Amino acid sequence: MTKQKDTSKKKASPSKDWLIASNKKAYHEYTVLETYQTGIVLTGSEIKSIREGKVSLKQSYARLENGEIFLFGAHIAPYEKAAHYNHDPERPRKLLLTKAEIRKLVGKMKTSGLTLIPLKMYFKRCWVKIDLGVCKGKKLHDKRDSISERDSKRDIARALKTSARSS
Repeated sequence: MTKQKDTSKKKASPSKDWLIASNKKAYHEYTVLETYQTGIVLTGSEIKSIREGKVSLKQSYARLENGEIFLFGAHIAPYEKAAHYNHDPERPRKLLLTKAEIRKLVGKMKTSGLTLIPLKMYFKRCWVKIDLGVCKGKKLHDKRDSISERDSKRDIARALKTSARSS
């Protein structure tokens, strides 16, 4: 007798990336030259708080210390049900990069005016990932140019939308 495979149970397809938090202000304040996808070292209560979406990347930045990259200023709210096993909301967190990527970043950081800014935090399958941007600060006139460019694109999109409706 041959056994038949049970085809009624289908494997769940891997879920798409789930955005947790983004740093919109970084795109306004900095010009992003390059991005890196990094992992992050977290505790259990931090993961539970992240799953609830209680994360802020607004004032955060990354810095090299002792040959490793750490994230500073990222606020992950304490998990309410963790009692005394809770975490410090603004503790430095280690970012996971390969040695080659760290060496590459060290070389770029020696160039004046460049800084590491987290752009977004998201789940990739079950892992929390951070897009880390190598950024250069914008001057005031650069910010004005980007605002006017954004406004003109918005006006063009509106004009196209109204012309499509009238046709």
